[in-house]
Amino acid sequence: MQRYQHNQKQNVYICYFYKNKLLESFCEMKEMRKTCYLNSNDGTGTLAFGDGPYLRIDAPACFSEIDQFTLDHENSYIFALLSYDLKNGIENLSSNNPDDTKFPAVILWCPEFVVKVSDSGYLYVHGKERSGHDDFIRSIVDDNTRSDMNETVSFIPRTSKKKYLDTVNKLKEHIQKGDIYEINYCQEYISYNTDIKDIKNTYLNLNNITRSPFSCMFDSDEFTLFSCSPERFIKKNGFNLITQPIKGTAKRGTNENEDKFLINNLKNDPKERAENIMIVDLMRNDLSKVAENNSVKVDELCEIYSFETVHQMISTVSCKVKKEYSFVDILKATFPMGSMTGAPKISAMELIEEHEDFKRGLYSGSVGYISPNGDFDFNVIIRSMIHNKNLKTLSCSVGSAITVKSDAEKEYEECQIKIKKMIDVFKH
Repeated sequence: MQRYQHNQKQNVYICYFYKNKLLESFCEMKEMRKTCYLNSNDGTGTLAFGDGPYLRIDAPACFSEIDQFTLDHENSYIFALLSYDLKNGIENLSSNNPDDTKFPAVILWCPEFVVKVSDSGYLYVHGKERSGHDDFIRSIVDDNTRSDMNETVSFIPRTSKKKYLDTVNKLKEHIQKGDIYEINYCQEYISYNTDIKDIKNTYLNLNNITRSPFSCMFDSDEFTLFSCSPERFIKKNGFNLITQPIKGTAKRGTNENEDKFLINNLKNDPKERAENIMIVDLMRNDLSKVAENNSVKVDELCEIYSFETVHQMISTVSCKVKKEYSFVDILKATFPMGSMTGAPKISAMELIEEHEDFKRGLYSGSVGYISPNGDFDFNVIIRSMIHNKNLKTLSCSVGSAITVKSDAEKEYEECQIKIKKMIDVFKH
């Protein structure tokens, strides 16, 4: 089941409140205050904007409210941002580490306008075109509007290299004791007193570097999210449900021969394959909670896909979902995604809280949408930056899977490969 292509341009999920002097008078009409753009970068995409029903919830024990919102708007497009900390509303868990972004547990929004974008133009599937829309749409979907970066940002690692290495070795001790088999351990890079003056251009430059298949940008009066995620969390099409965990990363080579060498090494690396297969087993178990009997299957196992900055090992797990299960039922069975926790999932999340030194918030969460027919598609928030405009903090987190075979130095190097291109988009 081919779900990616080598060097494929990305599906982008963008939600943001657009402000631009060119469109200042139009923005005063409040039509552009909320915007969401999903871009496959193959010439097609979906753009949503305009005021509509909007729900922000801070407390993670909010699944009844999510369920009610989706029921109230079941014939509408619903765009959602889901924090990692929703886990606390699923299991008896907590999140008490330092939090410099203060992102809520969930944001849900039904747009006034939804436009399908293609090479030949665009088609309104919800709402009717109004004066000023054309320039607005083109300003978002046209990558040629990107210009050189003038933003200056300095990131500070919250976790020192020594502490990172020590923590990896402590986690390996837990693995050797049998407490867990694998854990996703993350660290945060933070920039204080930071304003992002040109949000759209910052995203376009990040996107130009990474070309990841599930990028996203979200911008509101309080928050901005820039994400260059290569990973799908979960997708529903009819009664078909798929999830595509990523475990296993290698840098890109400087030429074709080096790339082939690195791809072969990654594909045959026993540690990377073990990481991936453990999460595949976890996701099979998660899907089985909502699946028709005997419908869970592994469509792809440990396939290698190449992106602009890295090669990734990706598997695809699918099932037929039972008709009676709602979006919230599926979310509670599968969230957070196993690739960002570890196995067993609850034990891994407990150790994540104990050993990490920041609250993940939206990082390790998800952005996506529910269509009027009940289908949905959600990504994994990794390779991302989260900006709190009021606090002027910009957070960029990164992680990797720790197994008994992990080498702490190599894990640290892997994290640097993942985060370097993101951070380097800014002046230092």
